[in-house]
Amino acid sequence: MSDHAVIIAGGGPTGLMLGAELTLAGVDVVILEQRVAEERNQPGALGLHARTIEVFDQRGIADRFLAAGKVMQVLGFAGVRLDISAFPSRHPYGLSLIQKHSERIILDWTRELGVPILRGAEITGITEEASGIDVTLKDGRSLRARYLVGCDGGRSLVRKASRIAFPGTDPTISHLLAEAELIAEPEWGLRRDAIGTHALSRTEGGKIGIMVTEPEVGVAEPTLEDLRERLVAHYGSDFGVHSPRFITRFTDMTRQALAYRQGRVLLAGDAAHIHYPAGGFGMGLGIQDAVNLGWKLAQVVKGTAPVSLLDTYHAERHPVAASLLGYTMATVALNRSDDRTKALNALVSELVGMAEPRLVTAGRMSGLDIRYDLGGGHPLLGRRMPDLEVTTEDGPVRVYEKLHDARPLLLNFGCPDGISAGPWADSVRTLDAGYEGVWDLPVIGPVAAPSAVQIRPDGYVAWVGQGTDEGLLEALATWYGPR
Repeated sequence: MSDHAVIIAGGGPTGLMLGAELTLAGVDVVILEQRVAEERNQPGALGLHARTIEVFDQRGIADRFLAAGKVMQVLGFAGVRLDISAFPSRHPYGLSLIQKHSERIILDWTRELGVPILRGAEITGITEEASGIDVTLKDGRSLRARYLVGCDGGRSLVRKASRIAFPGTDPTISHLLAEAELIAEPEWGLRRDAIGTHALSRTEGGKIGIMVTEPEVGVAEPTLEDLRERLVAHYGSDFGVHSPRFITRFTDMTRQALAYRQGRVLLAGDAAHIHYPAGGFGMGLGIQDAVNLGWKLAQVVKGTAPVSLLDTYHAERHPVAASLLGYTMATVALNRSDDRTKALNALVSELVGMAEPRLVTAGRMSGLDIRYDLGGGHPLLGRRMPDLEVTTEDGPVRVYEKLHDARPLLLNFGCPDGISAGPWADSVRTLDAGYEGVWDLPVIGPVAAPSAVQIRPDGYVAWVGQGTDEGLLEALATWYGPR
């Protein structure tokens, strides 16, 4: 039996990101990945939204993704394009980059950090006790940890074994997705008919990407014959399709874990929420789950914060996912082809096209307007810290550069009596800074300049000073444990 502080089930983007966050915090972690090959077979998500790019910037790796992908405006809802180029962010855009490349970049980063990954490690059972949790593998090995995090996808064994409820809606639509070769030249691009949307395109690997909507929700494992039948039904020909690299099915099934934590088990990414891929939220949601959870779990493992800190993970991340799952369900409903739905779509499109609804929708879908409920007060509280370029005694520096090591940061912009982290000075970095520009937040607009801010490792503001340090020690105790 091998002991670790934390075991992560699943080595996709969510599991890799969580492994990196825990390693940055000095926690003994191991990732168990059932897949033997490092590169995923299917392309996965098609890109990243603005807040996820910012999260990578906070860790100093955003440039790697930007170099590999294509910056573009990717948001849209109800047929309305949502341009966020005017939002106050260093990354007011999306990034076109398929998941297998994003996953490779995160994997390379975890290697640099020394995150251990066991491949070909299929979990068959878990047993939780008061002192820890045991994980049994298919090859007979057993591992023990203080906490287990299920990042093992929508069919999560960890979630099922822990009997965490996964309520939601059953599928109403399904699509076949494949990559294969064709003999005949097809009709390229998107096509819509009474059944739904279909698409044929060339992939970067030189094969043909195929997506066809099924007349009824599919259940059995899809086959090449199924794909041929669907192509004939919608295009009048199967184009001689052959040699598929993969054939899979996706649906609009939408479910969310009733609890993101149960005892020593936590869930993140698709293990916690599944949805129709419209909007492209899945991978970003999982990565942001990991960044929210990592520093909290690290402190609990180290004993510097109480176990109750883990409850804030569910409290903060569950509503964010629930909101975006609502957008994906609405997208499916608005895409139906009957006359009543077309009328509703036209009405929603008109509303979303108006200035304020467009702004609010774009802020929510991009992730730039996320606000965790940390109470009332200054508009910054609970929101992402803007990546300002501030002046320090060592010269100008971007705020996100000070978050690369995932440590809490206390910025003093001129409290008259100074500012101090007190008993938390060993873990919370304090920096005197100057900033003369406008404090501008997405959707909200300009806000009053604070005299100081305390920024959590995930980049969200946990406390705002307005001329004094009132409430600072209470905030530090809440997020970093009593001293």
